[in-house]
Amino acid sequence: MESLRIIDTWPVTTAAAAVVRADGTVLGTHGPADHRFPLASVTKPLAAYAALVAYEEGAVELDEPAGPEGSTVRHLLAHTSGLAFDEHRVTAPPGNRRLYSNAGFEVLGDHIAKASGIPFAEYLRQAVLEPLGMASTILDGSPARDGVSTVADLVRFAAEVQAPRLLDPRTVLEAQSVVHPGLKGVLPGYGHQSPNDWGLGFEIRDSKSPHWTGNTSSPATFGHFGQSGTFLWIDPVAGAACVALTDRAFGPWAAEAWTPFTDAVLAELS
Repeated sequence: MESLRIIDTWPVTTAAAAVVRADGTVLGTHGPADHRFPLASVTKPLAAYAALVAYEEGAVELDEPAGPEGSTVRHLLAHTSGLAFDEHRVTAPPGNRRLYSNAGFEVLGDHIAKASGIPFAEYLRQAVLEPLGMASTILDGSPARDGVSTVADLVRFAAEVQAPRLLDPRTVLEAQSVVHPGLKGVLPGYGHQSPNDWGLGFEIRDSKSPHWTGNTSSPATFGHFGQSGTFLWIDPVAGAACVALTDRAFGPWAAEAWTPFTDAVLAELS
């Protein structure tokens, strides 16, 4: 895909990108697909997928208590537990506000580790990474932000989310549907959003503005971006997913570059 060559104009040292269909057909790649990049918060969808495997295996229930009093596994996945951004401190009642929380995903990882008897990084490896052949992906630290991966590996994950084999498709549909509709909140890097819609570990585009996806992205688009200059989106209307990884921290450059890039990808897909 010619549109992927746009990453050559980004003010970064190293970048790689790819587009993949639901059937696993890779429509294009550009840049070093096997280069390992820190994912930052693009770790969260991987962690969430492992949590959903734990749910389907019966290790946890989505509505069982986890985190602060009154919070559940579902609250932690949907950033509605009330935990602060980067502190294990309660700042709101569960289900009351959309408070994007790294701490919430760390509590989630600890909860699954305790329930399964397996350290969360190992659970993620066994439940998601190994079955999908994501041999270059590791979690060394927080399930909120300490993943390292490649475009080649994330293409495998993006194909899985579009056509699930590890999970019941109904579970993945729930993960990409709004949990606790109507909640306001801050989308990091893009300011206050009303509503600030999320599913289970995936951010949902809906009508958010400004946003890190394209102006032409469908409202059904879901995914995640990371502060290490990384993103993964899946647009069900376009029938494809896009991964882009870089080695430069998110900042104004990314806010300016990512939207026209996605619009170019979508135009080429159509």
